[in-house]
Amino acid sequence: MDEDLYRESLELHRQHRGKLEVHSKVRLKTKHDLSLAYTPGVARVCREIQDDPARAYDYTMKANTVAIVTDGSAVLGLGNIGGTAAIPVMEGKAILFREFAGIDAIPICFAGYHIDFVEDVRNIAPVFGGINLEDIAAPKCFAVEEALQDLGIPVMHDDQHGTAVVVLAALLNACRVTGKRFEDLTVAVSGAGAAGYAVTRMLACFGMDREACSTVRDVIAVDRTGIIYRGRPDLLQNKYKYILAHETNTGNRQGTLADAMAGADAFIGVSAGGIVTEEMVRSMAPDPIVFAMANPTPEILPEAARRAGAAVVGTGRSDYPNQINNVLAFPGIFRGALDARAATITDAMKLAAAHALADFVVRPHRDHILPSILDKRVTAEVAAAVRDAAVANGVAGLP
Repeated sequence: MDEDLYRESLELHRQHRGKLEVHSKVRLKTKHDLSLAYTPGVARVCREIQDDPARAYDYTMKANTVAIVTDGSAVLGLGNIGGTAAIPVMEGKAILFREFAGIDAIPICFAGYHIDFVEDVRNIAPVFGGINLEDIAAPKCFAVEEALQDLGIPVMHDDQHGTAVVVLAALLNACRVTGKRFEDLTVAVSGAGAAGYAVTRMLACFGMDREACSTVRDVIAVDRTGIIYRGRPDLLQNKYKYILAHETNTGNRQGTLADAMAGADAFIGVSAGGIVTEEMVRSMAPDPIVFAMANPTPEILPEAARRAGAAVVGTGRSDYPNQINNVLAFPGIFRGALDARAATITDAMKLAAAHALADFVVRPHRDHILPSILDKRVTAEVAAAVRDAAVANGVAGLP
């Protein structure tokens, strides 16, 4: 089955030579058309923008264009394959932007993990209304995102924040299904890379306005070495894991993933397939919530998690209920940010996106805690919430 799909996909890409092309919005049939679109008429447009750079939003593609920037160092399911091999994935991301949010997105692929492209992105930023960082390995992805926050346009690493937004929405609705109080949850998170760090950060609300953010009781993050705890010797080598250690795991628990899951209300896996057993799920609190999101093989298969007593199960796959996928978040987040002409994407905007996504499901049940990723109405709801949050945060640049 998979081999047939792979062959069909290869033929699709070969036949079309990629998935993107450029279309003109204006006609070029006469000399007058050419004079308006290019020389000499375009000179006046350039002067207008020179006098007031904000007019680029009125006169150019900037208002509706996002750069998808990657070095191909952490492509889902493929790993560090480099910028050239990552082009098909970035093209795919671009058509999702167009299909769900009407945004024109352009892949910008750099050579690899050891390339420092921050200044390059700064230099190409004028043409774009936003920057979507994609498939960049941790910890580089954190440093790149932080370094680009002063561009004056929205910059977001989707593998971090898109994932975190959808996980939060799913967890809110899983609580509605199980009757658990979000604020009482203890959550075990497997994986402390890009997605794990952002998920943990959002659930623990560290760095956020705690008055505006509902926080779970405790989060216990686990990496390949084990539970991240204060005093773990290797954490000084990675400041982001050091931050996790000091902002989570209030009991300073130590041990393995199994130790982290014991007594936990929820498990969130953004790590590796097949690492969670039925016994580990049985060790959790009653009616546990299990989000096993590793692809293509989840940390535990849904049928095994249910046998072990899981009340709500989600995965990253489309062939099981409750698919937890960034496409539910990033088109609406960027659509809302572009519509607001936001200078940045704030934590409040991400939280607004998560709550809009959760509220879209009016009557959640164990097999329906999130909307279908093909429901385009979701983007409009998320975008409206993000736009409103940008205005309320004072980061909107609306005329």
